[in-house]
Amino acid sequence: MEAAPSSRCAGASPPTHVAIIMDGNGRWAKARGMPRAAGHQRGADAVRVAVESCRELGIAYLTLYAFSSENWKRPPSEVDDLMSLLRLYLRRELANLHRNGVRIRFIGVREQLADDIVQLIEESEATTAANRALTLTIALNYGSQDEILRAARAIARDVKDNTLAPDAITKQRFEGYLETVGMPDPDLVIRTSGEQRLSNFLLWQSAYAELIFVNANWPDFSRATLEEAIGEFHRRERRYGGTGS
Repeated sequence: MEAAPSSRCAGASPPTHVAIIMDGNGRWAKARGMPRAAGHQRGADAVRVAVESCRELGIAYLTLYAFSSENWKRPPSEVDDLMSLLRLYLRRELANLHRNGVRIRFIGVREQLADDIVQLIEESEATTAANRALTLTIALNYGSQDEILRAARAIARDVKDNTLAPDAITKQRFEGYLETVGMPDPDLVIRTSGEQRLSNFLLWQSAYAELIFVNANWPDFSRATLEEAIGEFHRRERRYGGTGS
């Protein structure tokens, strides 16, 4: 990815919605001879950088993949570290996010989460509900395939109950059953650590997103990393299945 923006993207409006797969905390720590927990702690600092940078650049929506439904397969001690870090982040950052006009949303299944974490989630969402500077969505215990299945089941129930006709199931109607209802689809999906896959993240919503994979691990994510990705985004031609200009 080129570091310098081209004339084509200079002065261009930022993407409306940026989604980030935050990957590489463990590799960052391993490379430094540190425990994985240290990488997750530094990753939390990178979250602050990403949120502040998106708000300052005029990006309206930022969605972060914090914990997938598959991450429960990790060692229990690491899962506990991640959940403790989430608690710390919400308690430490809520006032600052609210003061800066950031609205917080969560997507993902909450039933498996500890009661105090659910309480923190609900408090964060309620406190910041009226904010409009940036919508920060945190995907926690989230899996896109599960989200789509749950939407399909809900639609099937409505059809069975005669509250929805099969012919009325349009793309827009289907999206109303997803957890991201009311949000625009991501324009840009960034994944750190050099891995090049979506890993069950916003599969429906990212159908026409630009995908950018950066080699830096998540703890090293900076405003410069974000700006380089946005520069690459603006150098691409988005045709949505049509022909080029």
